[in-house]
Amino acid sequence: MENAILVEDLQKYYGPVKAVDGVSFKVLQGEVFTLLGPNGAGKTTIIEILEGLKEPDKGKLTVLGIKSNKITPAMKDRMGVVLQDTRLMERLTVEETFKLFASFFSQTLPINQMINKVALEEKAKARVENLSGGQRQRLAIGLALLNNPDIIFMDEPTTGLDPQARRNIWDLIEELKEEKKTIFLTTHYMEEAEKLSDYIYIMDHGQIIAQGTPAELVEGLDQDNVIEFSLDSSMGTKDLEELEEIFPECFLQDDRVNIYVKEMASSFSRLLAWAEEKGFSLENLMFRRPNLEDVFLDLTGKGLRD
Repeated sequence: MENAILVEDLQKYYGPVKAVDGVSFKVLQGEVFTLLGPNGAGKTTIIEILEGLKEPDKGKLTVLGIKSNKITPAMKDRMGVVLQDTRLMERLTVEETFKLFASFFSQTLPINQMINKVALEEKAKARVENLSGGQRQRLAIGLALLNNPDIIFMDEPTTGLDPQARRNIWDLIEELKEEKKTIFLTTHYMEEAEKLSDYIYIMDHGQIIAQGTPAELVEGLDQDNVIEFSLDSSMGTKDLEELEEIFPECFLQDDRVNIYVKEMASSFSRLLAWAEEKGFSLENLMFRRPNLEDVFLDLTGKGLRD
């Protein structure tokens, strides 16, 4: 497949802060490409540069075969953008909102077709202010598709939605993927990244620190099992340090302890012996296979939402 986006040595600095520090990557046409990183990693700056909302300090961009040091109007004409928080005119109806956005382009797809595509036909005459969170987000995606773009940027498109609304957006993204649309995604949900992504780049401190398919990234963790349990309220810093001496691959994530081990039986026996000696209960104990969240903890020492 050909490149939809090629980024070379992209840099964006804010005084001494290196928000994007010499980043290079490519996005293949027709794939769901996901950029992940904890807050402050630089991913939002990158997506804003690619959307044309910010200009880079340095770097080369090639978008759909067009080369430039910044996003040009010709590039923008072939893009659709779903922002983290899309502000719309609350008193307009869904149909009126589509008509307004259609006036911004020289050519658009039929409005009724787009309303049906994002499953808002029953809400066509409803005002934006009366839509649910999921319906608003489907509207935002529909507006981003009006000009029949080749590349669609989705910056945390399901943040704040309930599980059912989130899965509706996933289904829509899967449909766009079947239509061979290129989707550039950022998300705070590991399950979302694992389900939707063809390829993932992970950022931290303005640089790319890992890349691969979801399966390749998890396999690269080189750990077979995870022991997980709730943090005991009486467990202090010294206790955790002792646990790390027994299990070097031990991380605290929110109120849960995650221990990565190769061999389960002997590791579990050692954990039980330690807990019994210290008088700690292992509440909500579970055993599982590693996932993308574990990759994050291993690479950055913190979770995706930190």
